Amino acid sequence: MQPDVLVARRADFSHRDLPVAPLLAVEVLSPSTRRFDLHPKRARYEAARCANFWVVDPDAPSILAWELQDGVYVKVGRASGTELFTTDVPFPVEFRPADLIA
Repeated sequence: MQPDVLVARRADFSHRDLPVAPLLAVEVLSPSTRRFDLHPKRARYEAARCANFWVVDPDAPSILAWELQDGVYVKVGRASGTELFTTDVPFPVEFRPADLIA
């Protein structure tokens, strides 16, 4: 199971793999993966203790962001269309979901 985008510290990679949980996993929804990305993958990343999980829906366009708190994902952000998505975790970033598909 691999996310569409994986963010980890360079120091966390070994010469063969990533032996620790990444800082961020991002899934981009598609009609064929939507249900799997939203439920089983989210649960697996949570169990693997991935600190942050984002789901981008290019059809909407929108983003949902969860952060691991006390071992459970808590929704910490949401933006759609031209709304500004801003976060400092796991790193500072801001964008408008509509700009991702422009």
